[in-house]
Amino acid sequence: MYAIIKTGGKQYRVEEGKVINVEKLNAQAEEQVEFNEILAVSNEDKLTIGTPVVEGAKVVGKVLEQGKDKKIIVFKYKSKKDYRKKQGHRQPYTKILIEKIEA
Repeated sequence: MYAIIKTGGKQYRVEEGKVINVEKLNAQAEEQVEFNEILAVSNEDKLTIGTPVVEGAKVVGKVLEQGKDKKIIVFKYKSKKDYRKKQGHRQPYTKILIEKIEA
């Protein structure tokens, strides 16, 4: 059984027991989170697609940690104009363990 959820402007395919990294959520470690924007749910034999969400479906997960990804270097330059700009960025994320899919 799997579900497709929407959080942080992105869509994720989740299964029970799977660990995913999502955009940062306001939740502490070991706290329960609930996703209500379920776009599709699949049982072993049936796929239910929402319009736009599946009514009555939810996904429950547990926050494992808050963290930051590896640094991304953003380098801009224009040739022959002596313009160079270097920036670094570390995107914050929330690591979540999917515990239960209710359809």
